[in-house]
Amino acid sequence: MKARHIGLSLCTTLALFGTASNFASGVDTTVPIHEKGAATYYVSVSVNERVVSDFLVDTGSGYVTINSDTLRQLMHEEGVVFVKKIAAVMADGSETVVPVYRLASLKLGDGCVIRDVEAAVMPGRTTNILGLSALKKAAPFTLSLTPPALALTNCNTGSV
Repeated sequence: MKARHIGLSLCTTLALFGTASNFASGVDTTVPIHEKGAATYYVSVSVNERVVSDFLVDTGSGYVTINSDTLRQLMHEEGVVFVKKIAAVMADGSETVVPVYRLASLKLGDGCVIRDVEAAVMPGRTTNILGLSALKKAAPFTLSLTPPALALTNCNTGSV
């Protein structure tokens, strides 16, 4: 199978749109995020109701990325389907071919469920990343750093 070339940025490129008080109207769900130094922000994510991990919020990443350890924990679950392989461009400019899987659901915090999300799988124990393949599904969204939160408009709420 020929790999498709899709840029995957592993650097954080977050934009500040304001405070929680001026989030877009019509917001369905506000999910807290937390800073882990060096101006990086993370959100607690439950993948397919099975694996809970902190994901780096990265609007510069085209895909959600999970590491191979996270995939290994999910492989015997329903809702994990191989989709394709892509050529991922790493932050240092190098390229590697990685598999992409469709995950049945990501639950951000306690209330925002995003269904059928494509996730690129990175080798080893790299940081899991909440990228645009999920964020676009919950758009429009707003990122606030004071207080740290994601406001997401198109979430499925409740249980996964």
